[in-house]
Amino acid sequence: MQCRLCPVKCGADRAKRAGACGVRGLTVAKYYLHPFEEPCLSPSGKSGTVFFGGCNLRCVFCQNYEVSRAERGKAITPAELAEIFRELKDAGAENIDLVTPDHVSPLIAEAFALYKPRVPVIYNSGGYAEVAALEEIAPFVDVWMPDLKFFSGELAARYTGRGDYFEVASRTLSYMAKKPLLWDGERLVSGILVRHLVLPGCTSDSRRTLDFLHEILPAGAPISILRQYTPMGDIAKFPELGRRITDREYARVVDYAYALGFETVYTQKKDSADEKFVPKWEF
Repeated sequence: MQCRLCPVKCGADRAKRAGACGVRGLTVAKYYLHPFEEPCLSPSGKSGTVFFGGCNLRCVFCQNYEVSRAERGKAITPAELAEIFRELKDAGAENIDLVTPDHVSPLIAEAFALYKPRVPVIYNSGGYAEVAALEEIAPFVDVWMPDLKFFSGELAARYTGRGDYFEVASRTLSYMAKKPLLWDGERLVSGILVRHLVLPGCTSDSRRTLDFLHEILPAGAPISILRQYTPMGDIAKFPELGRRITDREYARVVDYAYALGFETVYTQKKDSADEKFVPKWEF
């Protein structure tokens, strides 16, 4: 069967060879209780996080470069993934946090059909997904947590190789934004939380990205403005990415979010831009 799961539509027969995402089936590079997700998702810092190998984007600045390029990861079955979910829940996970799941979402749905813990499921996505694929896994998802990386097609093409990123992601996020928001105290148990990573020299694009989010997100939806950009990955040909963002750049984006009227804005401290926060891969 030719794979048409994601917007790349590479046509690979993934029973025989890897697709554009770099994998055939499920691979996992790490799973553990991750302490650094937004507090509305894991107030105690115990996010049951699963890092899937491969990715349908090619972000040159990816902090998880080895995993996104499928250089790391252990092949598993949906049944084994279901046991990982059980293990994380038994260890005290406050949620199940699926990192980069778009290219393997039908297999993840198979795992949830076998076992779904009674904790929120977080769909931690790059935002570059087909709505039809999201509809298949949606019954198992409690909180959508997509990135919105770029508004500019030129930037997207330069840094990810996907010039249609915003065209696709705008549809993706518009679909996700329809999920009703539900809070249990200060904990988000249903709805959407969008992340945006501020890149060096790209604050104007960040502001246009926030304009779009302000149009589509329901009132009260939280956003997360990330300061964690660290020069890593495959950026040798992109000298403008060879530095961290400045205080002024980050403040410009955060202040704009508040000026637009966003009520809940998660921010990061300057020291979040450090390689020490990149996980140590197990497989």
